[in-house]
Amino acid sequence: MKKTSLIILVIATSFCFGFAFKTIITIQPDDKAKMKKVTGIGGIFFKCKDPNKMREWYQKHLGLNTNKYGTVFEWGQGADSTKKGFTQWSPFNEKTKYFEPSTKDFMINYRVENLEALVEDLKKNGVTVLDTIETVEYGKFVHILDVEGTKVELWEPNDIEYEKLGKQLGSKTTK
Repeated sequence: MKKTSLIILVIATSFCFGFAFKTIITIQPDDKAKMKKVTGIGGIFFKCKDPNKMREWYQKHLGLNTNKYGTVFEWGQGADSTKKGFTQWSPFNEKTKYFEPSTKDFMINYRVENLEALVEDLKKNGVTVLDTIETVEYGKFVHILDVEGTKVELWEPNDIEYEKLGKQLGSKTTK
C-alpha cells in the first residue's frame, strides 16, 4: 500500500511541476494584443459645394432623415443588439479647414474602445496624433493621420448620451 501511495504521490507531484513549468515558460499573450481598437464606423464626413443642397437631395431621393449636421444612422450593436449604436453622415463645405492638415475631400470617424490606451499605443508605434483627447458628454475624440496623410477621427462613444443629444435637437435617426 505504501508503494502505491508513493507512486501516486510522485505522479501527482510530477504533474503539478510540469504544469507549473509549462505555465512559467509559455509566453503569455500581451494585453494590448487583446485590446479592441476599431469597433465600427462612427461617421463619414465629406466636402461638397453646397451642404444644404446635398442634405436636401439625400433626404428627397434616398430618404435620409437629415438635420443641419447631416444624418445619424441608428443600428443595433453586434455584441448586444439591444444596445443602439450610431453613425454620423455629414457633408461639409468644400472650404472647411476641419479636415486639415489632410488635403483629402473626406474624413472617416472610427468608433473605438479605450481611446487613452489606443492613443498611447499609436504614439509608441510612430503614428501622428494631431491633438489631445477631447471629452464631451457623448464621448471622447482625437485625430490622427494615416500613412497617406488622411486625417482620421477616433471616437470612443457614449451612445446613451449621443441619443439624448439627438432627441434634444429634435433629430430623427435614419434606420
